[in-house]
Amino acid sequence: MKKSDVLIMPRREFIASASFLVLGARLSGMSPLSMQSAQVAQELKEELTPEELMIVEKSVMARDLKSYFGKGYSCAESLLMVSLKFLEKPEELVWIASGFGGGLYHKDLCGFLTSGVMAIGLSAGMLKKERAEGKEHCKQKVKQYWKWWTSMAPLHCSEIKKEGMSSKVCRRLGQLAAVKIEELIKPAKAATSAS
Repeated sequence: MKKSDVLIMPRREFIASASFLVLGARLSGMSPLSMQSAQVAQELKEELTPEELMIVEKSVMARDLKSYFGKGYSCAESLLMVSLKFLEKPEELVWIASGFGGGLYHKDLCGFLTSGVMAIGLSAGMLKKERAEGKEHCKQKVKQYWKWWTSMAPLHCSEIKKEGMSSKVCRRLGQLAAVKIEELIKPAKAATSAS
């Protein structure tokens, strides 16, 4: 590439341009990080597809979620509760998730996302591994969950369930999250069942 083909922009102009991009995103009601997830939000369905329903019906945790979500338990509490039961841990630990429902009660990070990460962390601690190895296991599982989540839903409640919408979209995401978390924490359940 010749020097004449390279755009040269003084640092101040670059910073000013970037600032206007961020300001524009803010004025439009979106954070720069949520701009990508806005497209995903438009595709969210309220009902499970026939293929998703078959997968949900095979998942112990997804079937159990129906007993909790919308019945006195928030999104975060319901997913953590079914994870606790699956991992055979005390149900009182569900209180850990009580402040995470409704996107930390601010329509921020979805409770199904945050409690899924809690369940992964709890399961990593059950794996009878050295701390460094357990943390690496946890990191890899969280990355898998994050990648899966962001491929199908926005991060924030405000982008998932718009004002006036029913909670059906949340129920669907919760069931799918339960299936994914069950898959990710199964090794910990198998390790504890074997000992």
